[in-house]
Amino acid sequence: MKTLKQMLAEARQVIPEQGPAELKKRLDAGEPVVVVDVRDPDEYRDGHIEGSANISRGFLEFRIGTVASEPSTPIVLYCQTGLRSVLAARQLKELGYEHVVNLQGGFQKWAQSGLPVVKDQPLSTEQIQRYSRHFLLPQVGEKGQRKLLRSKVLLIGAGGLGSPTALYLAAAGVGTIGLMDGDVVDVSNLQRQILHTTANVGRPKVESGSEMIRALNPDVNVIPLPMRIDVDNVMDIIKDYDLVVDGSDNFATRYLVNDACYLGGKTNVHGSIFQFEGMATVFAPDQGPCYRCLYPTPPPPGLVPS
Repeated sequence: MKTLKQMLAEARQVIPEQGPAELKKRLDAGEPVVVVDVRDPDEYRDGHIEGSANISRGFLEFRIGTVASEPSTPIVLYCQTGLRSVLAARQLKELGYEHVVNLQGGFQKWAQSGLPVVKDQPLSTEQIQRYSRHFLLPQVGEKGQRKLLRSKVLLIGAGGLGSPTALYLAAAGVGTIGLMDGDVVDVSNLQRQILHTTANVGRPKVESGSEMIRALNPDVNVIPLPMRIDVDNVMDIIKDYDLVVDGSDNFATRYLVNDACYLGGKTNVHGSIFQFEGMATVFAPDQGPCYRCLYPTPPPPGLVPS
């Protein structure tokens, strides 16, 4: 009968390993790698790598198909120290999975390297009720809802585009919303800017909008930014957010936000509207063209009304 030491040695002969820094680089580059945490659920809840799937080692053979249906799928396994996962990786190799890697040092080394760790907080009874319809969606579920609650979105503009966006982001449970706008509420805004009410005419839009968001969902941390975005503040502001939603109404801001997101590696969700026509586009870094790629130069001033 083989000893554990012998089994580990044999597994390491056929399973390649990579360190936390290399895995982080692959994830940041957007590689289609499936990361699987083979620890028990209580270990996973105490801290795990963002985006990893939790399949305990004892269930791995039966459930791996739910996250990696093709044998050619790149897979990285990890446990607490890298021992259980290297044995699990060998199991997958024997099942026919072609590109299986073990995380060297496991979650312990990942955390000690100062790389980001996610720790699940228990959802309250009220949150379970509030987001119950999300739990029914396989594309969201409880795991996705927790990620939404940890997410940070910067919304530029609290007007015609920003108003419904802000309400839906808040209703969905996005944990932090930066609401940026330098204008005040005007009575002429109210027929379309549903984030504001008649009682808020004359008030800064970020104040009115923040109150409405908090009233809709107290889970949301709203950061009011009563200013216009410009070349001096744009990079410092966007660095704290996972995603930028551009609901601005002028070309100068659109090009500025595009360029800043490109340089900062941030996904830019862009929207624009004219009368009954609208457009929404996602500009993801290194995954396609940017706004300036599609529209190299803005139209002459006055040609397109805001």
